[in-house]
Amino acid sequence: MAKKVEINSDACIGCGLCNATLASVFGMTDEGKAEVIAQPAEGDDVETVAASCPVGAITVSE
Repeated sequence: MAKKVEINSDACIGCGLCNATLASVFGMTDEGKAEVIAQPAEGDDVETVAASCPVGAITVSE
């Protein structure tokens, strides 16, 4: 089943960890905040990236 990824831009501190870890899913805005540029493909480990977010700004749902 496909997963849906969302980012709470108010909570995001723009550390770039998500983008550095999974650039096919996460990008950075001009304001320096993370954004979802594509929903994850099968096998993308978005749960690990979400768990690594230092402020918990990334949520993953089915």
